[in-house]
Amino acid sequence: MVVLYLIIVGAAAGYLATRVMRLEANVLTTVAIGILGAIIGGLVLRFLLSVFGMFAGFLGAFLGAVFLIWAWRTYIQRR
Repeated sequence: MVVLYLIIVGAAAGYLATRVMRLEANVLTTVAIGILGAIIGGLVLRFLLSVFGMFAGFLGAFLGAVFLIWAWRTYIQRR
């Protein structure tokens, strides 16, 4: 099932990538570009999430705290 999903997503991604980059390619090449792009992109994304995952959690906590302070000042403190 994962392989079928990879082929379908790869075909769609390859089609879009070849159109954006204006590359004329046959169907097999387009699917191969999409599948390899999905593998490379997935690995890069997983690496970035593992490296910046803790920082992203901190950033989310910071933004949530800023939002709560804004809501407190706007709706509660002014009453």
